[in-house]
Amino acid sequence: MFRSCRVLVMVAVMALATVEPMACRSAGDADMAKSKTAGVPSASLSMKPRAKVGAYYFDGWAGHRQVDGNPAWAKNAPSHLTQVLVEKFPEREPVWGWRDDSQEIMERQIDLAADGGISFFSFCWYWNEQGDERAIRENPTHTSLELFLKARNNQRMEFCLMVANHQGAELLTEEAWRKAADLWIPYLKHPRAVKVGGKPLLIIYWPHKGNKAGFDYLQAAARKAGLPGVTIAACDGGPPEMGYACATHYNFALGWNKGLEVRKYQDLADSIKERCWVMGTVQQPYMPLVSAGWDNRPWVGPENMGQPPCWYYAEGRTPERLAGFLQDAIKWMDEHPHETTAERIVMIYAWNEFGEGGYLAPTRGDPEGKFLKAVRSAILPEGSGQ
Repeated sequence: MFRSCRVLVMVAVMALATVEPMACRSAGDADMAKSKTAGVPSASLSMKPRAKVGAYYFDGWAGHRQVDGNPAWAKNAPSHLTQVLVEKFPEREPVWGWRDDSQEIMERQIDLAADGGISFFSFCWYWNEQGDERAIRENPTHTSLELFLKARNNQRMEFCLMVANHQGAELLTEEAWRKAADLWIPYLKHPRAVKVGGKPLLIIYWPHKGNKAGFDYLQAAARKAGLPGVTIAACDGGPPEMGYACATHYNFALGWNKGLEVRKYQDLADSIKERCWVMGTVQQPYMPLVSAGWDNRPWVGPENMGQPPCWYYAEGRTPERLAGFLQDAIKWMDEHPHETTAERIVMIYAWNEFGEGGYLAPTRGDPEGKFLKAVRSAILPEGSGQ
């Protein structure tokens, strides 16, 4: 997300003691890294996964970062790359390099994610507060969404939008919601759009800033476009009478603005199970959140993305613990079938939040894609030979 947005988003969410959630290598290096990730097996069509897993996709890895003096690390840097991320956290660099704004890289990500058991990407989508449709279309954080739609292999996955409705990209009026709805309809009609209850899924961040009249307009526009309606999901919950059919989270982590203090990854998992999964009801089913991590140190400070120092959950973050976390989410859905979606959707934070330490994508520190293999191992039936 944009630097100016993420700070304010985090502050607001942590009023509830939670957080949100928000130079390339050579072609030879990328080819070598690609060979290291080729061992992730393809899922068999005969296997029915225990859950339908979606991963949030934040495209801070397109566009261009403007840095005074244009130092070496910042040359050709995407919008959310920082010097700290490059120099102190090089293990987080994706195997294809820091930039993701090419068709080839998107198609590679689709194959990696699908082979790892990810059913869909939920792309962060941003309104322009001036209602400038051209600025929305040209927003670099929408680059990967458009590349996904053009991908030759996108039949392997589905997608939805996660509307980042917060300051800097907030929909402030009914008119804004109506204009945004018109922009969303082509995505909702796309044959690869995720469906919940037979309707395309749309996730709203900061749901308390929703607009009932705007949602009513969206539903009418969807029906006019030949859709049965839209399933609107609220991050952190929202009133059903507003139009929210289900709930989920983008991310959740205790310790916002509490200073840099290392915590256990298991503490992060336990807090999400205890504080988030309890939101599910028959009236408003919950899509359980599973977090791949939280460690925002590369984005702390005004010279970076402006985030404050927080607790970070780096101790014991392993593929095995991620698999256990996801297995617990599946068990929760087994035990609460009427409090989750019939599609058994689990949302993972995130595919590529490298600045905040929540990511599944193969990196220099995980070139063999062990975290993706962990996802696959958790959702495919025992004895499937993964």
